[in-house]
Amino acid sequence: MGGLALPWSPAALAQFRVEISGVGATQIPISVMRLRDEDKAPVPVSAIARADLERSGLFKLVDGGGALADENARPVYADWRAKAVDALVAGSMTRLADGKFDVRYRAWDVIKGIDVGGKATPPKSKEELRGVAHEMADYIYQLLTGERGVFSTRIAYVSKAAGRYTLWVADADGEAAQVALAGPEPIMSPSWSPDARELAYVSFEERKAIVYVQDVYAGKRRIVASYKGSNSAPAWSPDGSTLAVTLTRDGPSQIYLMNRNGGELRRLTSGSSIDTEAAWAPDGKSLYFVSDRGGGPQVYRAAISGGSVERVTFAGNYNISPAVSPDGRNLAYISRNGGNSFQLTLMELATGTIRTLTDTNDDESPSFAPNGRMLIYATRAAGRDVLMTTTLDGAIKARLGVPQVDVREPTWGPYGR
Repeated sequence: MGGLALPWSPAALAQFRVEISGVGATQIPISVMRLRDEDKAPVPVSAIARADLERSGLFKLVDGGGALADENARPVYADWRAKAVDALVAGSMTRLADGKFDVRYRAWDVIKGIDVGGKATPPKSKEELRGVAHEMADYIYQLLTGERGVFSTRIAYVSKAAGRYTLWVADADGEAAQVALAGPEPIMSPSWSPDARELAYVSFEERKAIVYVQDVYAGKRRIVASYKGSNSAPAWSPDGSTLAVTLTRDGPSQIYLMNRNGGELRRLTSGSSIDTEAAWAPDGKSLYFVSDRGGGPQVYRAAISGGSVERVTFAGNYNISPAVSPDGRNLAYISRNGGNSFQLTLMELATGTIRTLTDTNDDESPSFAPNGRMLIYATRAAGRDVLMTTTLDGAIKARLGVPQVDVREPTWGPYGR
């Protein structure tokens, strides 16, 4: 089993298709024009940006035809208001003598009748144009919502095909996936470092569960937990200095803390119960985790400094896989809702209000986008393991599916530093 560095050859890329479903309650009607001369480029930049914006659930894409030539056009606002369009985007792509592309775009607020901003990217190679498309979507998103977009971030996930396991790193839309690790033994529980440079994960390549940390750029990795018994479920602290892991070195599964290199091991939970699946609160002062100390598995919270443990979930007798939103307001987890139906659930921590976000039966591994507006998770559809994203109200879902490959254990990467 080997780890490889980014970037890799195009032959290693896995291609997703994105299927978006649902209708959001309040969406900004927006028209994103095809860029002038985009047909001369190898990447459909505007189409990728449109798909990003639609997947966010905050935008309703309206076909504006070819009415706006490029970023230098002057829109007739009355005409666009008549089409019930609130915002416009247009731009151009120019191939330079060195083969790189100059991409420019501008946005207009139709309601106010004003130009709200534009951008010219530095010349980019054809391999960089997907990144330009995501940057374009992020720029538009922030202009029109005041919040930072997540389209230039990355995800990681694990696939299984023909008895081979692969850890992938991909764009947030699932495209341009590249291999971080591959081999015949299981790979589990990938977790991004807060600077988006490293992945912690569990590999069974030595025929036991060992926790590794790998640099996704250089491909170098290190073992951080290889104690007797099982080493599993790594989770990075918000400042990147500490890892929480689940170990059985002293008996049943318990949660331990260690530094980023595996040193300074400290046991956080104790007792005869099984404690696992740690997830950090954004302030780094407490951990959410799963324990069967009350009978069935439920989500609990413990302060890093020690002290009493607080139970968080009470509805239902089986709640696992906690993930905390970046603002600390919401807890996502998987709840068994009667029989063998495992569904993605969202709890507002301040009020305890619970919402089931899906109508599928085999959901697992929720992970928040870094702006807290969406979740990625795994589920089953048509007999296969697939990846989905959903808005927090469950209204807009997108399926990211690789043909003939089972994919699971997604984790959404941070903005990085």
